[in-house]
Amino acid sequence: MQEEQASWREEQRRAVAVRAAALEADRTAEARRAEALLDEFVHQAGERGLRPHALTARSLDGRSTYQTHVRGWYLKSDRSVAVGEDGEYYVLTVAPSLRARFVGADLSPSLARLIVGAGGGDGETIPLQTLLDRRLAAGDRWP
Repeated sequence: MQEEQASWREEQRRAVAVRAAALEADRTAEARRAEALLDEFVHQAGERGLRPHALTARSLDGRSTYQTHVRGWYLKSDRSVAVGEDGEYYVLTVAPSLRARFVGADLSPSLARLIVGAGGGDGETIPLQTLLDRRLAAGDRWP
């Protein structure tokens, strides 16, 4: 009986590992496709003369706004996500910080997804390509 249980547990561990590896491969492939879209956006923004802006980030609680050292283009009118001049994808929320009030918030690039907001739980999802197209179409008249 114990031998059967041990065998079953080992089989389950292997199945979980296989599923995790497949999920990671899917996410990596998705990130590569999203990265190509972002690179193309930066290229087109440059061709069209869209000026990048100094990006700001909001605290997780939404009470504070901080300057950052990243320049780029906001993709949503609520300024929650952006593409940097470097072609990286940024989610513009940071932990509240007294230091950031004075020297600016540090931003790290996030893994871009083809569907922005997927897995976020708030139900607001939109294809990355749609956001990029809207941003290019708006030119410098972005909200």
